[in-house]
Amino acid sequence: MSRCTCLVRSLAKETVKGMADTLLVIEDEVLLGSELREEFAEAGWDAVLAPDLARAEQLLVVRNLEPLVVLSDMSLPDGNAMDLLQKVRAKGVAGEWIFLTAYGGVPESVRALKLGAFDFLEKPCDPERLQLIVAGAARSARAQRRLQDEERARGNRYGPDAFVGRSVAARQVREMLQRLAQVPFSALVITGETGTGKGLVARILHHGGPRAGGPLVEVNCAALPRELMEDELFGHEAGAFTGAKGRRRGLIEQASGGTLFLDEIGELETDLQAKLLNTIEDRRVRRVGGEHELEVDLQVIAATNRDLEAQLREGSFRADLFHRLAVFRLELPPLRGRKEDLEDLLPLFIGELNARSGQRVERVPAGVWRRLAAYNWPGNVRELRNLVERCVLLADGPVFPERWLYLGEAGSTEAPATARCDGELLCLPLDGSLGLDEMERRILAEALARNGDNVSLTARVLGTTREKLRYRVQKYGLKTSD
Repeated sequence: MSRCTCLVRSLAKETVKGMADTLLVIEDEVLLGSELREEFAEAGWDAVLAPDLARAEQLLVVRNLEPLVVLSDMSLPDGNAMDLLQKVRAKGVAGEWIFLTAYGGVPESVRALKLGAFDFLEKPCDPERLQLIVAGAARSARAQRRLQDEERARGNRYGPDAFVGRSVAARQVREMLQRLAQVPFSALVITGETGTGKGLVARILHHGGPRAGGPLVEVNCAALPRELMEDELFGHEAGAFTGAKGRRRGLIEQASGGTLFLDEIGELETDLQAKLLNTIEDRRVRRVGGEHELEVDLQVIAATNRDLEAQLREGSFRADLFHRLAVFRLELPPLRGRKEDLEDLLPLFIGELNARSGQRVERVPAGVWRRLAAYNWPGNVRELRNLVERCVLLADGPVFPERWLYLGEAGSTEAPATARCDGELLCLPLDGSLGLDEMERRILAEALARNGDNVSLTARVLGTTREKLRYRVQKYGLKTSD
């Protein structure tokens, strides 16, 4: 038995420990190849032997063998093993490769590493080094396999069919998503009311498109003030401002190679709109306080529930940025316009919440269906999901409870939750009957009423900007003196 074979036995016992991972041995020497296969099999590997490159290629490409590690001689009777590595990598075959050769040199080792081999070793093998390298190759291959499985699961979860519904409007959205997922678009704008699924659509387009292997970076443009938003998007160099002790990569830079999702793009300040436009046009970004520009390669998906064309006329949104982003436009329908989709969405959400909470809600009474169909759904699919979460968590058995609907429609047996004013205070119920959006709407309605429906005055009282308050006034359909 060779010295290298003894080392393989020790390594296999150390690495596998009860696992049935596949190891492919490519070796033309019959005796050595058989010994290697037997040693790995005894240690728990699913060890496979290929005597030449033709047999190895058939196993990897035709029979779809998925070895965790490939241990290969370099020179075989029918060619160089590095040529096979190059061929199978082009076909997407995973697994770490380790080459062993008695005639290796610097050029061969450099080529092997460039092709993606884990390592290149000359015979005779150093025992400790071989053990460390092969163990590292197995760990690396397992990590890569987990990442691939997670990416595949995300792709399955966020296929076009994830936009659920049997209505004509839902089918049209799915058809458009299927088309867009097949083209390398540079920019797209998703419009629609709040809660219609703009974030879901952005994930479908990313995970189902050609950039699925890259990062998806999501930014809420309404979440941060202007100063922090610039730093979030573009990053900064050390010393760029007080407190900038180190370099920070911005979200645009982090999204390079993938997708940047800009939610609520209508809330972005106009000076940042100009800077964003330059970045998209030039495919280059400069950190705050930086002297050099960095190349970025990304697709941009912007979403808004505002009327961007109205903002163009008002001058609060740049026309050049709008036209650059609106290469494609996708408008999502409100739930009130596709109520037949409730028959698909409600069971989907019930199943999801059952799995998360351990509940077993299985039956929806006819009265619940009638009330859901009669409701106008101002919060769209998000409101429906929140309703299902509340009802499933509070259910006492397998029947979907009607008492926790709190839809507030006319004729309801449940008294709708109301806000109560007490002097300068506004009291809101915290029993789950009001969602966050409804609370915000009632607060703003009361604040506007107390300030004569004047937007500018109300904005000063609430400590916000006129533009942000106007956005929420439009979002909730409130009346103002304007």
